[in-house]
Amino acid sequence: MDYRLILSLLIPLLGTAIGSAMVFLLRQKLNEKLLKILLGFASGVMIAAAIWSLLEPAIQSYGEKDFKRWLVPAIGFIIGILFLVLLDRLIPHMHADNKEEGIRGKINSKTFKMLLAVTIHNIPEGLAVGVVIAGAMNNVISLGAALSLSIGIAIQNFPEGAIISMPLKETGVSKTKAFILGVLSGVVEPIAALISIGLTNIVSTVLPYTLSFAAGAMIYVVVDELIPEANEGKNSSLATIGLSVGFVVMMILDIALG
Repeated sequence: MDYRLILSLLIPLLGTAIGSAMVFLLRQKLNEKLLKILLGFASGVMIAAAIWSLLEPAIQSYGEKDFKRWLVPAIGFIIGILFLVLLDRLIPHMHADNKEEGIRGKINSKTFKMLLAVTIHNIPEGLAVGVVIAGAMNNVISLGAALSLSIGIAIQNFPEGAIISMPLKETGVSKTKAFILGVLSGVVEPIAALISIGLTNIVSTVLPYTLSFAAGAMIYVVVDELIPEANEGKNSSLATIGLSVGFVVMMILDIALG
């Protein structure tokens, strides 16, 4: 495997680790205004990545007059949404605002539920990185496009890592444990990426489906989790600004490196 593809696999985890390390540098929880900007930024990156890095290559896999050009991305996108809906309904987890979701009574640890919430969030990102790397290995997507997606996700993983570790510290978890748990929440990304690379390479014809599947899963996370949290309470306009900046940053990365 080309070293750039290996970098693409690991860069998102590095972003999470650096963000989680903020627990050692910040004494108090994240400023509310900054949190809204970061949540908006992460949303913008994921929306742009879903469009340019995932849906567009899926669409371009077919000729202009081929009905699969619109049918396959639509099917994959919807299945990706339904997959995340299923995970949300089945896996017990807790968000930073203490809102619990999933089947209750199976897990009692608040810390573990928060970790599961972020893990669910990170699965689509790992799948996205994996299918883009698989696309690059099959010469459907450029190496630059794979690297740009990984960099974009790493950028949005940096604030996400802080958003994970800081609330854990607030619950009474030690800084070291909060950092480790933050990093562990990001480990699911390379694992999910390797799984999607393996599946796509076994049956290369499913690549357009997996690309659009990952796009749907990412959009679900944005709409169901990030945007609602960013718009809670005051200063929601800051989230909109953050979203705009994140969208433009990811768009530039994709076009410049792709």
